[in-house]
Amino acid sequence: MDADLIELILANVAFVGSHFAMSHPLRAPMVGALGERGFQLVYIAVSVATLYWVSAAFKASPAGGLPGSGTPGWIVATVLTLLAMVLLAGSFVGNPALPAPGAEEAARSEPSGVFRVTRHPMMWAFALWALSHIVLWWSWRTTITAFAIGLLALVGASLQDRKKERLMGDAWELWESRTSYWPRWPALLSAGWLPWIIGLALFALFSWLHGPLGGVDAGVWRWL
Repeated sequence: MDADLIELILANVAFVGSHFAMSHPLRAPMVGALGERGFQLVYIAVSVATLYWVSAAFKASPAGGLPGSGTPGWIVATVLTLLAMVLLAGSFVGNPALPAPGAEEAARSEPSGVFRVTRHPMMWAFALWALSHIVLWWSWRTTITAFAIGLLALVGASLQDRKKERLMGDAWELWESRTSYWPRWPALLSAGWLPWIIGLALFALFSWLHGPLGGVDAGVWRWL
């Protein structure tokens, strides 16, 4: 295997592994030693450093190398990305998984919007984004990095459930009983107009930016 691809794999392992380690087994001892503020600073520093390594290794790795899935792959990727943007758009309001005031109260409320689909809409948005790049089957560097992001999102969501059960107790257990880890896709149709409008806007913007920034036309812009 190409040495640059090996480095890319190592960079992604470092990025994903450090997130898992600092978010779960190392969090308590690090907070005890550094304090909450110190822990957050170290967490951000490690995340930025490992993400920079991923970015540098990605740029150094060869583009292409896989046959690609052609037009069918682009159609599937476009649909997946649109769904991801709708989930992402609705994930910022009323999300008890986010470290914000009122999280426990939100966990006790009746799920609405994209939370009727899954209690982890943000994580599933990243997972769908990752899958949209994997199905294109265009390059090893894209496939490796997308797989790492998808793994971080979906395993991280499951681990987040365990952590929130410890931190929030019956409030999170109630939230789990009313929601689903796995997406219930028909519920997306009744998620409300706001996530769809914002999601469509994000989809149009980011797929357009994919051309000038990524060098490849994506989404509907590929056919316009």
